Amino acid sequence: MIDIIRPKLFSRSLFIIALTLVTLTWCALEVHAQTDALPPSSSSTPVADDEAAGIDAMTGPAFTDYRGVRISMSADEVRQKLGTPERKDKSEDLFLISDLEVVQVVYDKDGKVNAVSITYSNKNEAAPTALSVLGEEVAAGADGRVYKLVRYPTVGYWVAYSRTAGDAPLVSVTMKKM
Repeated sequence: MIDIIRPKLFSRSLFIIALTLVTLTWCALEVHAQTDALPPSSSSTPVADDEAAGIDAMTGPAFTDYRGVRISMSADEVRQKLGTPERKDKSEDLFLISDLEVVQVVYDKDGKVNAVSITYSNKNEAAPTALSVLGEEVAAGADGRVYKLVRYPTVGYWVAYSRTAGDAPLVSVTMKKM
């Protein structure tokens, strides 16, 4: 018997997958732009680096994992936590958690988690806030978008929070190994 794919679910899934890929690309461009804009490094103490990154050395980042998935975990450990991915290959897995939430996990050459990006659809009331992800409120831009990337050199990764403008915003949270 041939399974019939529900068109609405299929198109929603494709939209979420495309949005996740666009978000990761956008975050990569933002990181590149912010890195280019950074002043030349000077000899500073680790405490000064922590302060510049916007963290408290005692508490670290507010966002440390997604459903138990952390930076540097193996692909097998990720799949134990999140289940069978919708799409998997050697370099990344894509998990459709629900119609409202999709997760992309990117692996390094050793098969360890290098990045995790979660996209929450505009109808997901459980989407996190900047405060819960970054530990601080982030002011919206003139167009209503919210975006902030914070580097945590002491733990070796950065976290980015993004929310689109409008009445039905999409939220994306990404953490990536530095």
